[in-house]
Amino acid sequence: MSFGKMRTLIDIVETRIMKDGEGFATEEDTVIASLRAYKEDRHGNEAWKNRASFSSATSLFRFRKPRSFQVTTEMKIDCQNEQYNILSVEDLKERGMYIEVLAEKVTGSKG
Repeated sequence: MSFGKMRTLIDIVETRIMKDGEGFATEEDTVIASLRAYKEDRHGNEAWKNRASFSSATSLFRFRKPRSFQVTTEMKIDCQNEQYNILSVEDLKERGMYIEVLAEKVTGSKG
């Protein structure tokens, strides 16, 4: 993966439960890291056909593995004013350099 392909800026977000002064719990999104990533949206090529087990995945992200934390499926990705739920996290070629994330775009309900 060359640096030239990583043109998309993303934020990795973790949802934390915070309690206010009266003891009520609220969810708050905290940006853990801002990174450059390669983003590929779902389309009908052979590679996406092979990912049939993750049929709900709409996007693929590849980025350098952050050293300060572990990326998990409980986190989310913010990209270009859209939010994505992380479905799977995989270490590319098991070298510990790059991570591939399959994610599903979060859409709000209308009504």
